[in-house]
Amino acid sequence: MEPDYNINEMLACVIARDLKDGEHVIAGANALVPRAAIFLAHFHHGPNMRVMGTNVFDFPRIQVGDTAQLFSKYNEYNRRHEEGFDRKTIKKGGTKDAFFFGGIQFDKYGNINMFGVGNDYKHLKFRGPGVIGLANVCTHIRRMYLWATDHTKRRFVEKMDYISAIGFGDGPDFRRKWGLPGGGPRWCITPIAIMDFDEETKRMRLKSVHPGVTVDRVVENTGFELIIPEKVPTTEPPTSEELHILRTKVDPDGSLRK
Repeated sequence: MEPDYNINEMLACVIARDLKDGEHVIAGANALVPRAAIFLAHFHHGPNMRVMGTNVFDFPRIQVGDTAQLFSKYNEYNRRHEEGFDRKTIKKGGTKDAFFFGGIQFDKYGNINMFGVGNDYKHLKFRGPGVIGLANVCTHIRRMYLWATDHTKRRFVEKMDYISAIGFGDGPDFRRKWGLPGGGPRWCITPIAIMDFDEETKRMRLKSVHPGVTVDRVVENTGFELIIPEKVPTTEPPTSEELHILRTKVDPDGSLRK
């Protein structure tokens, strides 16, 4: 039998379980699944979460589909985009616990490229959205969640063309050496697997594979050597309660299923 959920719904549930009541959490523009996960956690077990939005324009709603509009509807407050990444604002109670980072490229230490692909920065083969506020927020946020819409060797590379946001730099001592107070990357979430980071080496490690996915498939589609534990579990599917909240409160129009 086919499961009664799709990959987006499953990942929203997996992410939501890792978010805690009372935390200050934000997802950027166009991050449909992380946004849905934040609200699922808020409705399921986190009534005291501070759910924050970041807007690219001056008006209070980002028109990016139904879940994004719900994000604006349920925000406790909105700030201008640049204010969400300002250190003075953060010290006054802004985003501090968890942030979701997309990326054109990721490396084995969880560093992120959002700038572009190509050796010549004046003539890129592919131009991304740019650094935006990522270079700032990655320094202090307690948990970085890396988010990828596909899992290929083009995205997971041995050496990135540019670095827009620091994960663990070049290894375990990097953040301490440069005085970066944040906790660094926690998970990297993709459509086929979830990776975490080894406590000692800070290298990316396979945490779980999604139902129907093999470890070999993940390895074959990663451009660097992953740490592979002796036993790799299957990612836990959604519960009926999680799906009910997701489909009736967070995503009633089915944006995640489109």
